[in-house]
Amino acid sequence: MIHARRLLLPILLLAASAAVAQKPAEVRIDFDPATTKVDFTLADVLHTVHGTFKLKSGSIHFDPATGAAGGQLVVDVPSGQSGNDTRDHKMHKEILQSDRFPDATFTPSKVIGHLAMSGASQVQVQGIFRIHGADHDLTLTVPAQINGTQLQMQTQFEIPFVKWGMKDPSTFILRVNKEVQMSISGTEKISQ
Repeated sequence: MIHARRLLLPILLLAASAAVAQKPAEVRIDFDPATTKVDFTLADVLHTVHGTFKLKSGSIHFDPATGAAGGQLVVDVPSGQSGNDTRDHKMHKEILQSDRFPDATFTPSKVIGHLAMSGASQVQVQGIFRIHGADHDLTLTVPAQINGTQLQMQTQFEIPFVKWGMKDPSTFILRVNKEVQMSISGTEKISQ
């Protein structure tokens, strides 16, 4: 009986360590503000406005087994520019109110799908997008290409800014869409 107990403990320890070893490691993606592009497009009746924002910081981590995710992407709202100083001043003062709401954030809660650690794959990332002082549910579809420790990604989404409580910049003569198209792309560092 004592001999059987002596054998049982090492076997249980070996089984427990094998179970831990089989669990996939957490995946971490670190975003580089210098190489990550945050672009926007807003159409009106006369032309389409293109512009950019800068990423302040970003890191996302998730468990491949459960999809549970955390981390945050932080966009520097006052950095937004469209190439027209008058339009940008109005955008920051009247619509985005950048002085009051300097950050726009995306906080992921779940990754859906399988992210292949080599080659191409696509996942959906659910989370909360906070802009202009309010939280909004957002699901991003993210095509990705992984080569070693580099993840090349791009996602596009729409912000219905008027519906979300921001001022409509339309005038009697100039009518703009009530949604702005956003794109985030870059080559980021991925690790397990």
